[in-house]
Amino acid sequence: MSLSAGKIKHLNALADKNGVIAAAAMDQRGSLRKSIASAKGVPASEVTNEMMEEFKIAVSRVLTPHASAILLDPEFGLPAAKARSSNAGLLLAYEESGYDNTKPGRLPDLLPHLSVKRIVDMGADAVKILIYYSPFDSEDVNDIKHAFIERIGAECQFYEIPFFLEFVGYDPKGGDEKGLEYAKIKPEVVLKSMVEFSKPQYYVDMLKVEVPTNAEFVEGSSVFKGQAAYTRAQALEYYRRAAEVAAKPFIYLSAGVSNAQFVESLNMAAEAGTDYSGVLCGRATWKEGIPVYAKHGGKALEDWLSDEGVKNINAVNAAIKSAKSWKKKAGIAA
Repeated sequence: MSLSAGKIKHLNALADKNGVIAAAAMDQRGSLRKSIASAKGVPASEVTNEMMEEFKIAVSRVLTPHASAILLDPEFGLPAAKARSSNAGLLLAYEESGYDNTKPGRLPDLLPHLSVKRIVDMGADAVKILIYYSPFDSEDVNDIKHAFIERIGAECQFYEIPFFLEFVGYDPKGGDEKGLEYAKIKPEVVLKSMVEFSKPQYYVDMLKVEVPTNAEFVEGSSVFKGQAAYTRAQALEYYRRAAEVAAKPFIYLSAGVSNAQFVESLNMAAEAGTDYSGVLCGRATWKEGIPVYAKHGGKALEDWLSDEGVKNINAVNAAIKSAKSWKKKAGIAA
C-alpha cells in the first residue's frame, strides 16, 4: 500500500539523513510517577504533575540533540515537546497509560479528550499506540484489539499522519514475562504479532517491536544470566525470521531493560543482518536518573543526563549503525 505524501513528509521528519529512526521515548506516565515516588519514599499522590513535567523537560532538552525524534505524551509531555532540539521530530501517544485490569486480556483505551486530529494540531509527526498483545490469548480478546487498531489506522490514514504501533507481549496465563519459560515462547509471540499487524487493514506505517529473544537467556550473550532458552545461533535465526515476516518497516523498543541489555540485543540484530529501521529507546537511556531527580531535583537530573544519559543514548546510536532506511522496507525510493 502506497504512502501518502503527508505521511512520507512526517516520517522523514522523524528519521536522520540516512532514513534511520534514532528516537528517544519519554511517554511514561503511571510507571514514571510510581518510580519517582518509590525513589522519594512517598506515596505516588505526592508526585505532582509539575514534577512529571519537569522530569520530561529535562530528558527532552538534554537527549534530543542526540536523537532524530522523541516520543512524548499529551498529558505531561507538551512542555517537553517545546523544549526539544530543532533537529528532533515529535511522536505523541494516543493511548491511556496502563490497561483495563477489571477484564481479561489487558484491553487498551484511548485518552478521552484526544483524537488524531487533535494530535496533528499539537504539531506531532506521528501517532503512537501501545497495546499488550499475545497471539495465545482468546480469539474474542484479540478480535477487540484488532478492531481497536483498525479504527486508529483509519483515523491516521485520513489525516495523513504516520501510525506507529507498539505491541508488547505477555502471558495470558499470568506467567512472568521476564522469566525463563516466557523467554522460550517469546520468539513466537513476537513473530506472530508482526505478521498480524503487517496486514493492510490496520494502516500501520511503523511496527514498534520487541526484540524476539531475551538476551539474558541467550547462551554466550554479554548479559547471560546462566539459564539458556536459546543458543546464540538460535537467537540470531529468530531475529532473521522476525525481520522476514514484517511487511512494514519496524524499529526496536527497549522494553524497560538496562542499557547494556538493549545494546547487546541490538548487537545481535546487527549480527543477524536484520533490516530494522532504528529504535525508540526510553528507560534504557534515562531510568537510572530517577533516583537522582527524586533525591536532588531537576538541576541534578540535567547534570546526570548530560553525562550518563548522553553516554547511554550514544551507546544505542553506535549500536544501530547497521539499521536500514525505513524507505527500503516501505518500498520507497531513497
